[in-house]
Amino acid sequence: MKKKELGISCPVFLRQEIVIKDITAEINRVKRAREKAAFAEELQRETNVLVTCPDYDDKKLDCKNCRFIADLRKKTAGLIIKLKS
Repeated sequence: MKKKELGISCPVFLRQEIVIKDITAEINRVKRAREKAAFAEELQRETNVLVTCPDYDDKKLDCKNCRFIADLRKKTAGLIIKLKS
């Protein structure tokens, strides 16, 4: 997603967004649950970068939005991983 689409102007978010977008595309591309789960595990690792960001400031709207989006993606990845079993 582009910076304007989400309105978050954080360099950490923007850098991770590129990686997360690529992983999400791979999850959508593959057909088997096992393959999706492998990418979902990678997605969780990349979203953890955002969830555990040392620059997080609960007074900044960008930070709150970033954390919210990262949490949703992490939960989604968790659901995909559960499908594997």
